[in-house]
Amino acid sequence: MLLTIPGTGTLELQHLVLDYNGTIARDGQLLSNLDKTLTELAEKITVHVLTADTGGTVRQELEGLPCRLHIITSGNEAEQKEAYIQALGADTVVAMGNGANDRLMLKAARLGIAVLEGEGTAASAILHADLVVRSMYDALGLLMVPQRIVATLRS
Repeated sequence: MLLTIPGTGTLELQHLVLDYNGTIARDGQLLSNLDKTLTELAEKITVHVLTADTGGTVRQELEGLPCRLHIITSGNEAEQKEAYIQALGADTVVAMGNGANDRLMLKAARLGIAVLEGEGTAASAILHADLVVRSMYDALGLLMVPQRIVATLRS
């Protein structure tokens, strides 16, 4: 996914990294109808899901979806998420999250998007993001129609 943003430069996005709980899931369950969009996006960009899986449901919820699941351990979650972004090559990553433990990955990613879903969004996540959207549907919609990103970020 290649985007040229006037005044910002070119983004060559290869990886979409998603926080699970609070971002693409609520109370451990994948938000409805995200499966179709994630499947479509996986044809354009590699989809990754990061989670501590505190509810123990992520494998079942993501079964059959074309995404790479990475379960982080308890403790230092923010640093583990940031390290994952760095290992992928931060300049090729768009990351989406809502929690305080997402702040470092949102900052490290070439494009960080804070998502305002039903669990709320940590102020630190918002402060470290490039964009803030009101829902996961809006966030994924930006990648489906990338000119929306260009329109928002151009300077």
